[in-house]
Amino acid sequence: MEYEFEGRTEKEAIDKAAEELGLEKDDFDVEILEIQKQGLFKKGYVKIKVHTRNRNSSAGARSSNRSEESRGAGARKAIYGEPLCQNEFEEKLTGFAAGLIEHMGYPGKVTILFREKHKLGLKIDSEHSSILIGKKGKNLDALQLLLNIYAGRLGREDVRVILDTENYRIRREENLVRLAYNVAEKVRESRSSILLEPMNPFDRWVIHTTLNDINDVETKSEGDGLYKQVRVYFRGLK
Repeated sequence: MEYEFEGRTEKEAIDKAAEELGLEKDDFDVEILEIQKQGLFKKGYVKIKVHTRNRNSSAGARSSNRSEESRGAGARKAIYGEPLCQNEFEEKLTGFAAGLIEHMGYPGKVTILFREKHKLGLKIDSEHSSILIGKKGKNLDALQLLLNIYAGRLGREDVRVILDTENYRIRREENLVRLAYNVAEKVRESRSSILLEPMNPFDRWVIHTTLNDINDVETKSEGDGLYKQVRVYFRGLK
């Protein structure tokens, strides 16, 4: 399910979403739709879209989650260094991923990259990594989507699967940060706006958050569907 919320800050909007939906913050994904900075004659706000992953939003589920948190403050921290599967769910997921890329004709080894409370990272080691990544990571995104669908069929809709190879996700984020700053500089010089190429929700989030602290530049997502475009514009122009 998808919902939209507004707040004076990103944190306020997320807190409002968690309270109104009756979910913990780890139970949903956040996509920033628009950031409006406060000005002399206008109030600042952040508009977000929330994608829920856990269907159980009852008070009982909330109390259960809180009791789990009380048993260990480190439960949300990512755990690295254990690449071997530790349970049946991980075995089925890595086996499905390995079989998927093998049927594509680009075999490789799939291991666990990291573990979090509601996230599981998988890593592909393959000599065909560039093909599996695809242009702008679209092949990797498609494979990741299939893995999340499969995880749901295994009864683990509460877990978000992150798929990576050759540290593409990290490199992509670094490139997006550089892109955001370069575009912001061009917008400030031209006093105009620039519409970026269509991006997935995570890539758009990187652009939005990178430019959030630049006072005279604002961002807004435009379009429909999963791959929307981010418009970067000089403050006062819309």
